[in-house]
Amino acid sequence: MSPTIQQAFHSGELAVQREAGVERQAARLSRMAEPAGISPGMAGFLAERTFLVVTGRDAAGRLWTSPVVGPPGFLETRSATTLAIHRTLPEGDPLHALPAGQQLGMTSVEFAARRRVRINGSLSSAEKDRLVVDIEQAYGNCPQYIQQRVLSEEVKPAPVQERTGLSPGDTELIREADTFFLGTINPGHGADASHRGGAAGFVRVEGNALWWPDYPGNNLFNSLGNLAANPEAALLFFDFATGRILQVSGTAAIEWGEAGRSGDDGCTGRIVRFEVQHVVSGRPVARQVAHTPYPRNPRLIK
Repeated sequence: MSPTIQQAFHSGELAVQREAGVERQAARLSRMAEPAGISPGMAGFLAERTFLVVTGRDAAGRLWTSPVVGPPGFLETRSATTLAIHRTLPEGDPLHALPAGQQLGMTSVEFAARRRVRINGSLSSAEKDRLVVDIEQAYGNCPQYIQQRVLSEEVKPAPVQERTGLSPGDTELIREADTFFLGTINPGHGADASHRGGAAGFVRVEGNALWWPDYPGNNLFNSLGNLAANPEAALLFFDFATGRILQVSGTAAIEWGEAGRSGDDGCTGRIVRFEVQHVVSGRPVARQVAHTPYPRNPRLIK
C-alpha cells in the first residue's frame, strides 16, 4: 500500500475498508481524506447556512453531538484553516461551556437542497459568544439519504431532561426518525460528525440499545473507522414536527454478517449496534414546515 493511502486513512478506516472489500475504491478517493482547508466554494456555502452539527466532549470528557443554529453569516470563514462560529451551545445542552483545546467534528447541512459539508479540526478558543476552530479537514459529501426539508426556527421552549436510559417517548421518536447524526472520535486522528438517513423506521430500538444498517456510501468509512478504533459514540435525533431534539451518548460497535439478512436494508452486511449510557432531551431547535423523503431510501427488510 502506498504511503499516500497510509497517510490518508488511519488504521481503523483501513481495517473496515479491508473487511468490506473496498480498498481499491477507497484508494481512488483518498485525496478527500487528506488534510485540506476550506475552499472558497465551501466558504460561500457556509456563509449562507443556519444549521451546524458539532461533535465534542463535555467537561467530564463524555462525547456528545449537538446542533448549533444561527442566522446566515454565523459561520465565518476567516481563512482556509480558521472557522469562527458566532454562537455557543446554550444552557441545558451537554456541550454548553464546551472546553477549548479539544478535537471537534462538524457537519453543515442545507436540507432543502440536500447539500452538506463536513469539517474537522480543533477548538482553539471558546468565548462567551463565539467558538473558533482550527481546520484540519474539510470536504463535501454527496446528497445520498438526505431528506429534503424546509426548517423554521420558530419553536416553543421546552424543559430539558437528563436520564441514563431511553424513555417510551424517546423510543417512539427514534423509531419514527428518518434522519440522525452520528458522532465518533479517534483520539489520535480527530472527531467526526456524520449524517445518517433512511426510511422512517431504519433505526431499530431494543430496550436500552438500538441499531441501524450501514448503507452504501463513499467507502471511506470515517465514522465506522473511528468506531473500529474507539467505541465512543454520540447520536442526535430530531422530532422535526416540534423541533425537539434527543441526544444520546454511549458506545457502538460494527457487526458483520450475511448481506441481505433481516434488518440489513442496504444489503452491505454491516449494522451498527449502540448501547445507551446517557440521554438529554427536550431542547427545541428547528421544526420542519415542508418535507420530501429522499427518493432512493433503501426498502426496510423485516
